[in-house]
Amino acid sequence: MNVQPDLETERLILRPFNTNDASQVQKLAGDKEIAATTLLIPHPYKDGDAEKWIATHKPMFNIGKIYTFAVTLKENRILIGAIGLTVSKPNKRAELGYWIGKPFWNKGYCSEAARAILKYGFEDLRLNRIFAHHMTSKPASGKVMEKIGMKYEGLLRQHVIKWDKFMDLNIYGIVAEDYRTMR
Repeated sequence: MNVQPDLETERLILRPFNTNDASQVQKLAGDKEIAATTLLIPHPYKDGDAEKWIATHKPMFNIGKIYTFAVTLKENRILIGAIGLTVSKPNKRAELGYWIGKPFWNKGYCSEAARAILKYGFEDLRLNRIFAHHMTSKPASGKVMEKIGMKYEGLLRQHVIKWDKFMDLNIYGIVAEDYRTMR
Protein backbone atom coordinates (compact mmCIF):
# COMPACT_ATOMS: atom_id res chain seq x y z
CA MET A 1 0.00 0.00 0.00
CA ASN A 2 1.25 3.43 -0.93
CA VAL A 3 0.87 6.51 1.22
CA GLN A 4 -0.85 9.45 -0.44
CA PRO A 5 1.44 12.47 -0.24
CA ASP A 6 0.67 16.00 0.83
CA LEU A 7 1.26 18.55 -1.94
CA GLU A 8 2.28 22.02 -0.87
CA THR A 9 1.95 25.30 -2.78
CA GLU A 10 2.52 28.88 -1.72
CA ARG A 11 -0.85 29.18 0.04
CA LEU A 12 -2.28 25.65 0.07
CA ILE A 13 -1.76 22.14 1.30
CA LEU A 14 -3.40 19.39 -0.71
CA ARG A 15 -3.75 16.34 1.50
CA PRO A 16 -5.80 13.17 1.80
CA PHE A 17 -9.32 13.62 3.15
CA ASN A 18 -10.27 12.15 6.52
CA THR A 19 -13.60 11.62 8.23
CA ASN A 20 -13.15 14.82 10.24
CA ASP A 21 -13.61 16.70 6.94
CA ALA A 22 -17.13 15.38 6.37
CA SER A 23 -19.09 18.27 7.91
CA GLN A 24 -17.10 20.89 5.97
CA VAL A 25 -17.49 18.89 2.74
CA GLN A 26 -21.24 18.71 3.30
CA LYS A 27 -21.40 22.44 4.03
CA LEU A 28 -19.32 23.54 1.02
CA ALA A 29 -20.35 20.94 -1.57
CA GLY A 30 -23.93 21.20 -0.40
CA ASP A 31 -24.22 24.68 -1.88
CA LYS A 32 -26.62 24.47 -4.83
CA GLU A 33 -24.25 26.54 -7.02
CA ILE A 34 -21.49 23.95 -6.51
CA ALA A 35 -23.79 21.04 -7.34
CA ALA A 36 -25.25 22.86 -10.37
CA THR A 37 -21.90 22.97 -12.16
CA THR A 38 -20.49 19.56 -11.27
CA LEU A 39 -21.62 16.18 -12.54
CA LEU A 40 -21.26 14.04 -9.44
CA ILE A 41 -22.17 16.29 -6.51
CA PRO A 42 -25.77 15.75 -5.40
CA HIS A 43 -28.16 18.38 -4.15
CA PRO A 44 -29.32 18.32 -1.50
CA TYR A 45 -26.14 16.92 0.00
CA LYS A 46 -27.52 14.52 2.60
CA ASP A 47 -26.12 13.52 5.98
CA GLY A 48 -23.70 10.64 5.46
CA ASP A 49 -22.94 11.45 1.80
CA ALA A 50 -19.59 13.03 2.63
CA GLU A 51 -18.52 10.11 4.82
CA LYS A 52 -19.41 7.63 2.06
CA TRP A 53 -17.48 9.67 -0.52
CA ILE A 54 -14.41 10.02 1.72
CA ALA A 55 -14.44 6.25 2.42
CA THR A 56 -13.86 5.59 -1.30
CA HIS A 57 -10.65 7.62 -1.49
CA LYS A 58 -8.10 5.28 0.09
CA PRO A 59 -9.15 2.13 -1.82
CA MET A 60 -9.17 4.07 -5.11
CA PHE A 61 -5.75 5.56 -4.34
CA ASN A 62 -4.35 2.13 -3.44
CA ILE A 63 -5.29 0.70 -6.84
CA GLY A 64 -4.04 3.81 -8.68
CA LYS A 65 -7.47 4.71 -10.06
CA ILE A 66 -8.50 7.96 -8.35
CA TYR A 67 -6.26 10.42 -6.51
CA THR A 68 -8.45 12.78 -4.47
CA PHE A 69 -7.01 15.61 -2.39
CA ALA A 70 -8.54 17.98 0.15
CA VAL A 71 -7.64 21.56 -0.74
CA THR A 72 -6.77 23.35 2.50
CA LEU A 73 -5.40 26.77 3.35
CA LYS A 74 -1.82 26.54 4.57
CA GLU A 75 -2.22 29.30 7.16
CA ASN A 76 -5.06 27.69 9.14
CA ARG A 77 -5.65 24.25 7.56
CA ILE A 78 -9.28 25.10 6.71
CA LEU A 79 -10.76 22.82 4.04
CA ILE A 80 -11.89 24.87 1.03
CA GLY A 81 -12.48 22.27 -1.67
CA ALA A 82 -11.40 19.12 -3.45
CA ILE A 83 -9.26 18.27 -6.46
CA GLY A 84 -8.22 15.03 -8.03
CA LEU A 85 -7.25 12.86 -10.96
CA THR A 86 -9.13 9.86 -12.32
CA VAL A 87 -6.45 7.78 -14.02
CA SER A 88 -6.55 5.47 -17.01
CA LYS A 89 -3.27 3.57 -16.54
CA PRO A 90 -3.29 1.77 -19.92
CA ASN A 91 -3.57 5.13 -21.68
CA LYS A 92 -1.28 7.07 -19.31
CA ARG A 93 -3.90 9.78 -18.97
CA ALA A 94 -6.15 11.25 -16.31
CA GLU A 95 -9.19 13.43 -15.98
CA LEU A 96 -8.81 16.41 -13.67
CA GLY A 97 -11.78 17.35 -11.51
CA TYR A 98 -12.22 19.95 -8.79
CA TRP A 99 -14.56 22.11 -6.79
CA ILE A 100 -13.86 25.04 -4.48
CA GLY A 101 -16.38 26.22 -1.88
CA LYS A 102 -18.18 29.41 -2.85
CA PRO A 103 -16.73 31.53 0.01
CA PHE A 104 -13.28 30.88 -1.51
CA TRP A 105 -14.03 31.72 -5.16
CA ASN A 106 -12.08 34.37 -7.09
CA LYS A 107 -8.95 34.13 -4.96
CA GLY A 108 -6.84 31.98 -7.32
CA TYR A 109 -6.97 28.92 -5.08
CA CYS A 110 -8.34 26.62 -7.76
CA SER A 111 -5.61 27.52 -10.28
CA GLU A 112 -2.95 27.12 -7.59
CA ALA A 113 -4.26 23.67 -6.60
CA ALA A 114 -4.64 22.61 -10.24
CA ARG A 115 -1.01 23.53 -11.01
CA ALA A 116 0.11 21.30 -8.13
CA ILE A 117 -2.04 18.43 -9.41
CA LEU A 118 -0.63 18.79 -12.93
CA LYS A 119 2.87 18.59 -11.49
CA TYR A 120 1.94 15.49 -9.48
CA GLY A 121 0.30 13.87 -12.49
CA PHE A 122 3.13 14.48 -14.92
CA GLU A 123 6.14 14.22 -12.61
CA ASP A 124 5.09 11.62 -10.01
CA LEU A 125 2.48 9.55 -11.83
CA ARG A 126 4.30 9.87 -15.18
CA LEU A 127 1.11 10.56 -17.12
CA ASN A 128 1.22 11.63 -20.76
CA ARG A 129 -2.09 13.53 -20.87
CA ILE A 130 -4.39 15.29 -18.44
CA PHE A 131 -7.76 16.57 -19.57
CA ALA A 132 -10.74 18.27 -17.98
CA HIS A 133 -14.15 19.51 -18.94
CA HIS A 134 -16.60 22.09 -17.69
CA MET A 135 -20.22 22.85 -18.34
CA THR A 136 -20.53 25.76 -20.74
CA SER A 137 -22.70 27.42 -18.07
CA LYS A 138 -19.58 27.69 -15.83
CA PRO A 139 -16.96 29.56 -17.91
CA ALA A 140 -14.85 30.41 -14.83
CA SER A 141 -13.79 26.77 -14.70
CA GLY A 142 -12.50 27.04 -18.27
CA LYS A 143 -10.43 30.06 -17.26
CA VAL A 144 -8.76 27.92 -14.57
CA MET A 145 -7.92 25.33 -17.21
CA GLU A 146 -6.42 27.97 -19.49
CA LYS A 147 -4.39 29.52 -16.63
CA ILE A 148 -2.70 26.19 -15.93
CA GLY A 149 -1.73 25.69 -19.57
CA MET A 150 -4.52 23.48 -20.84
CA LYS A 151 -5.69 24.04 -24.41
CA TYR A 152 -9.30 24.16 -25.53
CA GLU A 153 -9.99 21.01 -27.53
CA GLY A 154 -13.66 21.23 -28.35
CA LEU A 155 -17.33 21.31 -27.47
CA LEU A 156 -19.25 18.18 -26.57
CA ARG A 157 -22.84 19.09 -27.38
CA GLN A 158 -25.55 17.82 -25.03
CA HIS A 159 -23.00 15.38 -23.62
CA VAL A 160 -24.40 14.99 -20.09
CA ILE A 161 -27.66 15.34 -18.22
CA LYS A 162 -27.75 17.45 -15.08
CA TRP A 163 -31.04 17.85 -13.28
CA ASP A 164 -33.03 16.49 -16.24
CA LYS A 165 -31.43 18.91 -18.71
CA PHE A 166 -28.89 18.15 -21.45
CA MET A 167 -25.68 20.12 -20.92
CA ASP A 168 -22.85 21.03 -23.27
CA LEU A 169 -19.26 20.50 -22.11
CA ASN A 170 -16.09 22.28 -23.14
CA ILE A 171 -13.05 20.02 -23.04
CA TYR A 172 -9.46 21.06 -22.39
CA GLY A 173 -6.25 19.07 -22.30
CA ILE A 174 -2.50 19.18 -21.88
CA VAL A 175 0.15 16.60 -22.76
CA ALA A 176 3.44 15.95 -20.98
CA GLU A 177 5.51 17.49 -23.77
CA ASP A 178 3.61 20.79 -23.49
CA TYR A 179 3.80 20.67 -19.70
CA ARG A 180 7.60 20.30 -19.82
CA THR A 181 7.96 23.33 -22.09
CA MET A 182 5.95 25.45 -19.62
CA ARG A 183 8.23 24.63 -16.70
